Parts: sequence; structure tokens; C-alpha cells
Amino acid sequence: MLYLFYFTVVFGLVAFDQLSKYYIVANIPLNSAIDIIPGFFKVTYVQNFGAGFSILQNQNTLFLIITPIAIIFLCYLLFKTKKGDLLTISGLLLMIAGALGNFIDRIFTVYVVDFLDFVIFGYDFPVFNIADSFLTIGVFLFIIAILKEKDNA
Repeated sequence: MLYLFYFTVVFGLVAFDQLSKYYIVANIPLNSAIDIIPGFFKVTYVQNFGAGFSILQNQNTLFLIITPIAIIFLCYLLFKTKKGDLLTISGLLLMIAGALGNFIDRIFTVYVVDFLDFVIFGYDFPVFNIADSFLTIGVFLFIIAILKEKDNA
């Protein structure tokens, strides 16, 4: 029953990611931007053929091989995690959902749809998407859980 809950959470997160990307593709021309908070946040539709920060451009085959392996490993960690360890479970669910969200893009379009564009303290941060956010937050939660467990040991 617990694993059904995990599946539902991941499915919901992936659906949210995919629907957001579908909305962007359907409503914003490629390489166009809409200012939401001038000087801080805009929605900019770009196609990323690489990984975070656009590294490893045009290496789709590599991503199609590595991502399922990473997802299987994350699922393994999830199944080995104690039921009450919400920090670790949350981090793993977010990482699985983020990896799946971008993996779906790569399977069907060979690129990842990115659209969240922030300028923070004058730095124009690379454009990213909701799946990337899930991955980043998940990694931070997972690291905090590991550090917290280390402190308790």
C-alpha cells in the first residue's frame, strides 16, 4: 500500500512537469520570453539538447542509457529506506520524478523543454524546468538526510 502511495506521488509530480511543458510549447514560441517579474523572472521557452547548464550537448543516447539506471538505483534506495524517514523518502521521490520528467522529454523529442528563467543578483541563471527543480530539491533533501543521519550516529 505504501508503494502505491509512492507511485501516486511520482505520477502526480511527473504529470505536473509534463503538463507545464506542454503548456509552454503550446503557448510560447521557441526562444521567446514573457516577463513575469521584470528584472527577476521570465518564462523563456528553450530546447535543451544537453544536461543541466546545457553541458553534454547532443548526447541523447548517453542520457537514454544512464537515466533508467539512475531511476532503478533511486527506486532501490527508496525500497530500502525506513518507512519513517520522510526526509530521505521525499528526496528520493523528487529525484525519481525529476529524472522521469526529463527522460520522457528525451524519449519523445530528443531535447528537454526548459522555461523557468531567473536573474538572481545580476546573474542570469540558466533556464530550467520543473523536473530540474524536483531533482535539485530532491538532492538537497537527500544530502540533508544523510548528514542528519551521520550526526545521529
